[in-house]
Amino acid sequence: MTPKQAARRARIEQAAYEVLGELGYNSASLLAIAKHAKASNETLYNWYGNKQGLFRSLVASDAREAAELLERAAADKSDPVEVLAKLGPVLLGIVTGERAVMLNRAAAGDVSDTATLGRAIAEAGRETIAPLLRSLLERARDEGSIKCDDIAAAAETYFQLLIGDLQIRRAIGVVGPLSAQEIDVRARRAQELFLKLYAA
Repeated sequence: MTPKQAARRARIEQAAYEVLGELGYNSASLLAIAKHAKASNETLYNWYGNKQGLFRSLVASDAREAAELLERAAADKSDPVEVLAKLGPVLLGIVTGERAVMLNRAAAGDVSDTATLGRAIAEAGRETIAPLLRSLLERARDEGSIKCDDIAAAAETYFQLLIGDLQIRRAIGVVGPLSAQEIDVRARRAQELFLKLYAA
């Protein structure tokens, strides 16, 4: 992708969030987003296929930092415990950030309309990150950092310790944005608790 294309894609994705906030998911058509981004409708169809593809791309873009961190760790065999320490703040920042909150609110509203946004969020978000986390935990077990018979359960425990119900509480407006310090403290506590449960 050229720098010009990357800039256009960023403009389109920003426009998608703005249109989502103004009109809601059901009315956020590709045409409305194209007009807002001052791009052609054809460009959006060529790049994303349909509205669901565009919003799936938004989720994937938000989750990219966490996915890349885990992929790099797998490639260079980084210490799994150190990777978890880096992953926690990144994941927490993503799922409690304003963009994720906006998408989650829209997905809740879409359940009675198209019921497609929630599926897109799950596929491009958690269902992409979870297998990478399981691979990291498998390596941690194989290297003797943790003791665990059920890697899938351990990964779910990590998500629960780190995020719990915070994501939904952000979406319903009970909890405001987290500061960087709050994110770091919560992520560190989640890791400490996880290691208490699973440390070898």
